[in-house]
Parts: sequence; C-alpha cells; structure tokens
Amino acid sequence: MKRSDINAIKTEAEAFIRSFGAVLPPFANWSLEQMRSEKATGIRERGLGWDITDYGQGRFDELGLFLFTLRNGDVADLNNGRGMLYAEKLLVSRDKQLSPMHRHIIKAEDIINRGGGDLVMEIFASDPQGGIDRDNPVVVPSDGCLVTIKPGELLRLKPGESVTLMPGIWHAFWAERGDCLIGEVSTVNDDRTDNVFEDPIPRFATIEEDVAPDFLLVADYYA
Repeated sequence: MKRSDINAIKTEAEAFIRSFGAVLPPFANWSLEQMRSEKATGIRERGLGWDITDYGQGRFDELGLFLFTLRNGDVADLNNGRGMLYAEKLLVSRDKQLSPMHRHIIKAEDIINRGGGDLVMEIFASDPQGGIDRDNPVVVPSDGCLVTIKPGELLRLKPGESVTLMPGIWHAFWAERGDCLIGEVSTVNDDRTDNVFEDPIPRFATIEEDVAPDFLLVADYYA
C-alpha cells in the first residue's frame, strides 16, 4: 500500500467513527515524535493504535480492513491466568470489502455491528487437522443465544447484533448496504502470531513510502 493512501484511509475512517459519536483516546492524535518516545513504550508494546491492511494484496477496496486497537493486555497475563486478559478494537469494513477467511489460535472474540450497513459473516468449524470443515454445521453464540449455521449459510448481523467466535472458528466478513462500524472485544490479541489464514497471505500490508507518514501504524512498531 502507498503511504499516501494509508494517510487518506485513516482520515476517512476517523470521520466515519466520529459520525457515530465514538471518540478515540488521546494517543490517537499523538505526533510521530510522541509515538516514538519513551512515554509511548506501553502503547507500542501492546500494539495499540492505527492498523490498516490490504493483507499484502494491493486491493484495499476489495480485500482489506481498517482497525484501531483501543486496549490490549499482555500475553504473559494469559499464561498466568490473571491480570488484563482482554482487548478491544474498533474496525471499519467498507461496503463489500472482504476480510479474508481466517481463524485464531488463542483469541476468543465478540464481533459487534456498531452501526452503518449489515455485517455479513461466513463461519465454519475446524476439522480435526485445523482446516476448514465445510461439510458440517457450526454452532456459535449470538447475543447470548446459540445459532446453528449450515454449510454455505451466511450470518447477517444488523446494527446492535453480535456473534461470539471461539479459537479455531474460521470466519470471513464484509459489509453490505453501506460501510460498517464494527466493535471487537476479545482475549489478549497478538496479530503477529495468532492469525491463521486459509490462503497464505500476510496480516500486515507492505508499505510503499511515497510520502511521509502522518501517523504510525501498528505495523510500523515492528518494522
């Protein structure tokens, strides 16, 4: 992705988030120098902040996702069984923009339609080898009620509705009838290690530095 496109996408997504009355934390507006400072060490270590990806495919409008990580615990807390065991994100999925089929090894998550268009999800269980089981139904909680999804059936979440996905549940999603603001509440999240994609694609974008960055991406922390 070109850095100029990333800068523009961030501006558009931020305005979309504000249109629903949501306010991002102060560090969302920190300068490059502030984000690189010692004060921001915890922000960088926990992967908080702006995250824009085309999954390395160069087709953001078709295959991509905007994310902002608001809070995130430490994987060590999971190993200890106590502490900050949770994470929270805001996502923006553009109309008909696919977030590709994947599962998580550790993370359980609630995916919530916070407003805008419909959030459409394709969901499958894992087979014994960890691959996709496209032959059997899968049962997932949706707003506290169990829902059975048949092979090939889509789950459509209207604004306010949600689904809970446990580790190993395969899922892809996209918005229809307009862009969608999505909430994610989950276990501690490490996007460098906990995403398994159906196709061998990277989690983070490859960035072409055609202009100077207006802000740092989470991926920039790891560069």
